[in-house]
Amino acid sequence: MLDLNTKIIGKKIICIQEVDSTNEFAKEIASQEKEGTVVVADIQRRGKGRKLRSWVSPKGGLWMSVILKPNLHPEHMPKLVFISALAVVETLAEFGIEGKIKWPNDVLVNRKKICGILSEGKYSTDSVEYVVLGIGLNVNNEIPVDLLDVAISMKDVLGFRIPLVEVFRSLLEKLDKWYLRYLDGQYALILEEWKAYSAVIGREVRIVGDKEEIIGTAVDVSDDGSLIIALKDGALKKIYYGDVSLRFS
Repeated sequence: MLDLNTKIIGKKIICIQEVDSTNEFAKEIASQEKEGTVVVADIQRRGKGRKLRSWVSPKGGLWMSVILKPNLHPEHMPKLVFISALAVVETLAEFGIEGKIKWPNDVLVNRKKICGILSEGKYSTDSVEYVVLGIGLNVNNEIPVDLLDVAISMKDVLGFRIPLVEVFRSLLEKLDKWYLRYLDGQYALILEEWKAYSAVIGREVRIVGDKEEIIGTAVDVSDDGSLIIALKDGALKKIYYGDVSLRFS
C-alpha cells in the first residue's frame, strides 16, 4: 500500500491496468467520489490531450487523473494547470531533472515534451461541481520513433529506469502541497513560481489559434491564466487559447 503524507490528494487511489482514458473514467465517477481521489492506469488506450489530440500512453509511464472539488469561483480554475505543472517540475527536480513549463500545459526537458496536463470539469458561471486534472508523465515508457524529436522520458534523460511508484508518490505529495496553497488563495505565489520555471517568458513565440496566428514576445502571464504577448508594434495582447511554438537561442 502506498503510504502518503498528504491531506487531500491521494487519500483514495483507484488503480486500473488498462483504461480508455483516466480523465474519462474520473469524470464518470467524479460526482460520487470524494475530493482528492486519484485514478491511475498502467495503460491508456485512448489517452488524450488538448483539442482531443491523442496521447500515447504505453506501460511504463505515469497516467493519472485527480478529482478536485474546490469551493472557489470558476475564474480561478485555470490556475489548477499552473499548480500541476509546478508539482511536475518539482518532482522532476527530485530525480535530478530540470524541467521547464511551456504555456499553457506542457512540461519540457531538453526542449522536448515530457509531460502534458489536461484540466476538465463541470461548473456553472459561479460554482464548481468538480474538476478532473489529468497528468501524463513519460517515466520509463518507450517514446515512439516518430515522436523522438519532440518527446522524451525520465529514463531517456537519466539513462536508467526509475521506480514508477516513487515518481507517483512524489508527484502526489507535491500536488497536495500546491493544491493547499491554491485553496488558501496564494495565487501570487503560484504565479511567481510558475514564471520562474517558464520556457516562454522573454522569448519570441508563435501562437496558432483556431482563427489566427500571432507572433510576438511573451512578456508575462496574468492571474487569469492568459499569456501576455508584446506584438512587433509594441501593443500588448492577451492570449487565452492556442498552440505555442518558440525559438530557442
